[in-house]
Amino acid sequence: MEIKPLLPPVTVNGVTLDPGRIADEAQNHPAPHGKPGHAWKSAARALAVRELLLQQAKAAKLDADPTEIAPGQWETEDEAMIRQLLDQTLTPAAADETEMRAIYDAHPERFCAPSLFEAAHILFPAAPDDKEARALARKVAVDVLTQVTADPRRFAGLALKHSACPSKSNGGVLGQLSSGDTVPEFEATLASMEEGQFSLCESRYGIHIIRLDARANGAILPFETVLPQLAEAHDKAAWLRASRDYVDGLVSAADISGIDLKP
Repeated sequence: MEIKPLLPPVTVNGVTLDPGRIADEAQNHPAPHGKPGHAWKSAARALAVRELLLQQAKAAKLDADPTEIAPGQWETEDEAMIRQLLDQTLTPAAADETEMRAIYDAHPERFCAPSLFEAAHILFPAAPDDKEARALARKVAVDVLTQVTADPRRFAGLALKHSACPSKSNGGVLGQLSSGDTVPEFEATLASMEEGQFSLCESRYGIHIIRLDARANGAILPFETVLPQLAEAHDKAAWLRASRDYVDGLVSAADISGIDLKP
């Protein structure tokens, strides 16, 4: 019988992490195929950092003041102490409007209102993991696509006959669509099409024949409109950088064994 080596105990400034907690936490860390130890290491790192932050919060004599993070859902005392510690300790770089303006001016095309589409489709259902069903759905879809390309007037009738979408009773018409109204695969296909064009699209639901009836490309938004969005993105990135630097400093000064936390 093969004897598996025991995992080393993980200690943070003399405090040994409970192996059971690491095992439980590992369930929240997906592991690449063939690397079962990856989840354990990720979990051990996460709990070691958590322990470091809690030690700092206790040294600062913080009293936990949990807040409601969602209706009926409150922070734990440990989560509250870590949040309070970071709120008191971190000083992220403030957003600078000149810098935001430079980002906007470099690529204004990135800041457009959502494009609008009017489209119809015929859905041939097939589960993503059913290769045989998807191959059959694609074969039927290609045949139907040939028919509607030859005679677009048949689209509504073929939608009623073949489509698994409730829109079939309306000739497959989906009405006006905007960003986020459909799955990303469908939306990407729409964005690549010209008005009046038919196209095949493969999504998590199966194979679609899409007909694009009209499109209105979103206009570039003025800087004043996107400034709050830019500032929010900057603030999130700045907070992440500041927290990473703070944790790196704690790690450098800590006595940690059993797991490598060095940046």
